[in-house]
Amino acid sequence: MLVRGSRLVGRPDRASSTTPAEPPTPLRASPDDVSENPVHEPTASTFDTSPIVGIDEALRQDAAADDPGAARAAQARAHEAAAEVLADRGEWRRAYQHLRAAMALVHLGDTPPVHVPEQLRREVDRLRRERAEAREQSRRDSLTATWNRRYLDERLSTLRDGIDGADGTAGAVCVALLDVDHFKQVNDTYGHAVGDSVLRTLVTLMREGIDGPAPDGFCARYGGEEFALVLTGATPDDAVRTCEGIRARVEEHDWTAIAPDLRVTVSAGVCCLGADALADAGDDPTPGALDRVDELLYVAKRTGRNAVAYRDAADRVRLAGPAAGRRGVEAVVRSVREAPRPGRSGH
Repeated sequence: MLVRGSRLVGRPDRASSTTPAEPPTPLRASPDDVSENPVHEPTASTFDTSPIVGIDEALRQDAAADDPGAARAAQARAHEAAAEVLADRGEWRRAYQHLRAAMALVHLGDTPPVHVPEQLRREVDRLRRERAEAREQSRRDSLTATWNRRYLDERLSTLRDGIDGADGTAGAVCVALLDVDHFKQVNDTYGHAVGDSVLRTLVTLMREGIDGPAPDGFCARYGGEEFALVLTGATPDDAVRTCEGIRARVEEHDWTAIAPDLRVTVSAGVCCLGADALADAGDDPTPGALDRVDELLYVAKRTGRNAVAYRDAADRVRLAGPAAGRRGVEAVVRSVREAPRPGRSGH
């Protein structure tokens, strides 16, 4: 029987000939993936199967019938057949969808494993790699190749759940905001190409500074010349030392290799945030949580820049390293708290 223009469905649907096809429900293609998102019953398929022969009848078998295992096996074989036909025609993405559906059915129970042709297996592997690469690129900053704001939001959400999870895990996540001092002046004096080189070099220096004391930490471009450093597993003292080490590394770097007489310094605020702080902004933890860190960055800027500001065990704002002797820190803290925040461009 040759069926054209049909849709794969889990159960009979008299209106299927007039109802537009819906996007397919994503299904996992490997046992590990399926264990994370278990499927409790075969999902109705809406993949366009024309002109594949004999698919609809098999997929209409009810998995809740007397022999659900046999029904799933028939559905898995139908999806496998569809994948082979589509692969023969070079329609690899549609073939991949059917193969994923077949694999999901196999992992529901005692369904016999499907046979995957070698050519289809290779193409599926290629599509999975492409998907993984696309996901990676969507979380990278195009200029500096470090992580971007999307990745930062996702990781902070994950870390918040770990701190406040059902397993009773307790602790904090140390986060820093680091900003290039007078970066607009660098761009105005040397041009944007030099400014771009400064940011790329800065990322390298930050990674080198993180790798030793916080190997599980990472940096992400938060916006413009501002970066977030997430120092997972670090104590508050470790976090301050790491940020002060990065500040010193940047100050001592030979920037004249990029442009004559170029000098670059950075300022940073660092704070260890508990689950309450990370939950301030609900589903998007970054803005609310980082307000506390941003306040410390303002203090570092307004006390003379090229400094790292933090809170000590008594919750007093301090400056680390050589900047510790600067006067007027408390007055700056009061002015930062009381004055309206002009926005990040005012840094």
